[in-house]
Amino acid sequence: MSTTENAIASTEAHSAHNYHPLPVVVATAEGAWMTDVEGRRYLDMLAGYSALNFGHGNRRLIDAAREQLERVTLTSRAFHHDRFADFCTQLAELCGMEMVLPMNTGAEAVETAVKTARKWGYLVKGVPHDMAKIIVASDNFHGRTTTIISFSTDHEARSDFGPYTPGFEIVPYGDLTALRAAMTENTVAVLLEPIQGEAGVLVPPPGYLPGVRELTRERDVLFIADEIQSGLGRTGRTFACEHEGVVPDMYVLGKALGGGIVPVSAVVSSAAVLGVYRPGEHGSTFGGNPLACAVALEVIAMLRTGEFQQRATELGDHLHQELGLLVGGGAVEAVRGRGLWAGVDIEPSHGTGREISEKLMDRRVLVKDTHGSTIRIAPPLVISKEDLDWGLQQLRDVLRG
Repeated sequence: MSTTENAIASTEAHSAHNYHPLPVVVATAEGAWMTDVEGRRYLDMLAGYSALNFGHGNRRLIDAAREQLERVTLTSRAFHHDRFADFCTQLAELCGMEMVLPMNTGAEAVETAVKTARKWGYLVKGVPHDMAKIIVASDNFHGRTTTIISFSTDHEARSDFGPYTPGFEIVPYGDLTALRAAMTENTVAVLLEPIQGEAGVLVPPPGYLPGVRELTRERDVLFIADEIQSGLGRTGRTFACEHEGVVPDMYVLGKALGGGIVPVSAVVSSAAVLGVYRPGEHGSTFGGNPLACAVALEVIAMLRTGEFQQRATELGDHLHQELGLLVGGGAVEAVRGRGLWAGVDIEPSHGTGREISEKLMDRRVLVKDTHGSTIRIAPPLVISKEDLDWGLQQLRDVLRG
């Protein structure tokens, strides 16, 4: 039995089967490349679902983490530490907001956003106790907690985990008429992904996000943008909302904020919204820890240069131009996305998304499928044009085969 086969067999025997990873066992990684336990190199075209926007082993981020590891890694929020104020201040500035509530994972941040919206609704808007409603979109993906899957339309994510948390209404993504009809005096928030990642990198129709912004202002409702995957450079802007000239009331951030090193997430909003909290009402032992803050501060500094947003724009234009040439040739039905992020719908006769992903893996390119026949392409923003072109050539060859 090979080293790879042995590792996978041990995993299958001793870990819960809640994932179906491709049969590759990564040992090391640098930039946009990963090397498995057999010494084979693979081009990473997924980037940890955007957690690795700045690549594997980014020296600036590794150095920031190593320096902090030698100083202090955790105090809990029982005490102040010397990286926390800078992290909150600089992240708020990057977002054009006033206050930050740090957590660890994306799901925790979404849960925090839900709690914040409800509390704001009761204390500020005057919604009757326990009557707050939050509107979400069909085909959303915001995490895996019991509350979050309560408003999922994904059968696999939701089935057998009830009873479900009430207080949510689901409307079709991109449908302003349905959104307006769903709003009542008890609506406290609209929670949306500016681009739906898990659904297949779905970009809403032009004017949708500005329309959501107008409706929410008109009805005194918070607009919460889940930019956990779409934010922090992935689409060619710091935030995907910027493409439509929209500023939400609240950003939900994660993934790339931790540089692929540590889990870091945050809710960022105004003092009027996050100011509803009092000590003891919400928290996290590891949220905003010194190590997380040190890494996130370096991420913020890197984003301030605009270098990574520009790379995502230029390489993204090239990516979509090349992928667009595949549409209509019989193998690819549609391509969607923005920046260095694309969903590619494979014509079913050419194979499922899983089958195409496995064939690409055989050619040393790593992507991942979603929703049956769709593959997602989201390489690290540090990928070279030459490597991107090589990866795209492997996709062409697979589809020809």
